[in-house]
Amino acid sequence: MLPRSFSGKVNLAVGAFLLAGIAMALAGAARAEPDCSSGPAPGNNWSKCTKMFLQLSGDDMTGLVARDAQLTSNDFSHARLAGADLRGSDLSNSRFDKADLTGAKLSRIVGWRTGFVGAQLDKVDFTYADLSRVDFSGASLKGANFEKSEVNRSDFSRADLAGSDMSRAEVARVIFDNADLTGVSFVYANLARAAFGAARLGGNDFTGAYFFRTQIGGADLTKAKGLTQEQVNIACGSGQTRLPAGLVAPKSWPCASEED
Repeated sequence: MLPRSFSGKVNLAVGAFLLAGIAMALAGAARAEPDCSSGPAPGNNWSKCTKMFLQLSGDDMTGLVARDAQLTSNDFSHARLAGADLRGSDLSNSRFDKADLTGAKLSRIVGWRTGFVGAQLDKVDFTYADLSRVDFSGASLKGANFEKSEVNRSDFSRADLAGSDMSRAEVARVIFDNADLTGVSFVYANLARAAFGAARLGGNDFTGAYFFRTQIGGADLTKAKGLTQEQVNIACGSGQTRLPAGLVAPKSWPCASEED
């Protein structure tokens, strides 16, 4: 049997531990509430806030929560936003050049003419996002998920998209010049007039993808999966295009030029 004095000390210690846990829980709950008046800081909550025309370049906002927020026309260049949750927010005309958004949640965002030049976007969730005319040039997008997103007329030149998912996405007139597209899934994607100039391909799944006037001149598609003769027939290739075994270049190649 423990001495009474020792037992009392144990009870006090347990009580103090429980009180500390309650205090931490309350503090966490307080931080979880949106605070639209707060400035940039790690873990802040700007959900449903309006934050526009701000200079946030280089700021540390790691883990920022800003769901369904109005975040248009801001400068987030070089900012630290790894793990941020911006689902459903409007980021149109904002700049994220060279920013770190590794693992961020950006599903269902609107980002017309947003800039992600040279940004770190590995493992980012872009599902159902509306990202028309966005500049992703030079960005790292390894393992990013663009399933059912719209990236029409966006620029992925020199971007690293290895292992990313663009299945069922709207990818019309997108530029992939010199991009790394190794292992990217384009299952049932709309690739009409997309340009694969000098892109690195390999192990891509094109099952059901729409290839109307898709620019594949010089592309090496020998390791492509799901590609059919019907898709090839409506695409635009050249004498340098390499096709999977069993597929042949149609007589319509090269395609006649057309106005954009």
